[in-house]
Amino acid sequence: MTYISEKEITDLENRLKSKDFKLNSLLEITKAINSNAPVADILSIYNYVLTEQLGIRKFILFNHQGHWHVLDKMGIKGKVKDISVEEDFLRFTDITVIESSYKKSLDKFDVVIPVYHKDHPLAFLVMGGIKDQLLSNDKRSFVNLNFIQTLTNIIVVAIENKRMARESIQQEAVKKELEIASEMQRLLFPEELPSNDKIDISAKYLSHSQVSGDYYDYIQLNEDEFIICIADVSGKGIAAAMLMANFQATVRTLYNYNRFDLEELVNELNAKFFESAKGEKFVTFFIAEYNSKTRQLKYVNAGHNWPILIRGKSSTFLNKGCIGLGMLQELPFLESETITIETNTTLILYTDGIVELENNEDEQFQTDRLTRIVQNFYPLSMEDLNEIIFSKLDDWRGKRKYVDDTAILSCRIF
Repeated sequence: MTYISEKEITDLENRLKSKDFKLNSLLEITKAINSNAPVADILSIYNYVLTEQLGIRKFILFNHQGHWHVLDKMGIKGKVKDISVEEDFLRFTDITVIESSYKKSLDKFDVVIPVYHKDHPLAFLVMGGIKDQLLSNDKRSFVNLNFIQTLTNIIVVAIENKRMARESIQQEAVKKELEIASEMQRLLFPEELPSNDKIDISAKYLSHSQVSGDYYDYIQLNEDEFIICIADVSGKGIAAAMLMANFQATVRTLYNYNRFDLEELVNELNAKFFESAKGEKFVTFFIAEYNSKTRQLKYVNAGHNWPILIRGKSSTFLNKGCIGLGMLQELPFLESETITIETNTTLILYTDGIVELENNEDEQFQTDRLTRIVQNFYPLSMEDLNEIIFSKLDDWRGKRKYVDDTAILSCRIF
């Protein structure tokens, strides 16, 4: 018969108690995670296990969520300022005892426990107040460290999954907003542009993202008169696109209910855009009104890229106007210009995505190349001309991507 000593019985009981405690702790954490408990509740259970059941009174848990930050801490007063995860912990891939450090703040701690997913560091737990246990070579202390690493891994991965799920929901919401903004813009662009014995108008644009900050329009006022315009709002993204959609609607609304002189119209647009954008954004804008009977074209250029009027080998920039709309609550100056349009004249309206497009040598496309294309390919239709222009832009940029919204409206006046 083999007798078991009292010490062996005590050790066995301790091991069984330890296993029960660990299983219960893991079960408690798992239940909280599966029930989608808030992060604060999950950390509360984690704190209880470390402090009340394992007796650890001092620790900091650093977690990476875009940047390293303190996810949890205990026994530490104030902010953790002079500990840098990149400098102090990234070299650790295994549980490591901190014997000495060049930083006083790290001398307060005894061990660092890293948490990795594959080769990617997710968290670092530093603990203090357990040096005596470690120095005594108590095997239970090291077993507990492994358990703490496992527990921390579960906690951190669960929080990371929550963050990713939250981001996924946010991305879906942004996607819906983009779809709405894109649809609004599509509805506000003119469905058809005229091509007859008086005028030939065609437009083409490429959006850098799902929504565009560029805008062009054609408005038929009566049998003999029409408006063409182009605009570019500062900034990018949904906010800029929604401002531009609102600007588009305002232009058409003002023309539908009132017959403004161009100067009055531009002043009104400036006031409304300033009110909408709160002075935080502005829009460059070119608008021209043409009368086919008198052949008079009146325009205002509000800080936009200068449209080019081309006939034969001669070209003129249309640059009279004012500053961009929305920069100031009231425009400090405003001028218009009226010019007579000769037969077979081409008017090119464009945004800066055309002329500022760079090639592999960081050289911009610029207006002189745009002008030469129009001159060299006369008398192509405006639709064919726009296709040629974008083909030349593709050749120019090479492997580079378009970095801005790009729009062009070409108008041939016969």
